[in-house]
Amino acid sequence: MLRITDTLTLADWELSEQFTRAQGPGGQNVNKVSTAVELRFEAARSPHLTPAVKARLRRLAGRRWTADGAVVIQVQDTRSQARNREIARARLAALIAQALVAPRPRIATRPTLGSERRRLAAKTRRGAVKALRGAVGPGDET
Repeated sequence: MLRITDTLTLADWELSEQFTRAQGPGGQNVNKVSTAVELRFEAARSPHLTPAVKARLRRLAGRRWTADGAVVIQVQDTRSQARNREIARARLAALIAQALVAPRPRIATRPTLGSERRRLAAKTRRGAVKALRGAVGPGDET
């Protein structure tokens, strides 16, 4: 069981872990011990998440979201399998907690009269500068 918030807990059947040999330095130990962790969460089949949360989770997960609707998190930060497992579970919990927060809807507002006037004045000044860049005519020479 993985606790996300006080009200949301994921069941064990939704999570699966696979251990592989980690890449990088580790001496003789790296060839013998499977310390890297691949944590898989079946997000699309999870009854604990609403469709809106699943959609936000899919967007947040990016490349970690698979074609069959699972979130895959790979960790090989440390040489300890137990520590890598804790890190993977913490990353998944943080990702789901982030997806639980619904974005505030944007409220459309009108620009102020002063900001519109400043914008139009700036456009007029910029247009005048560009107009002065034209080709020099026969009577314009100094």
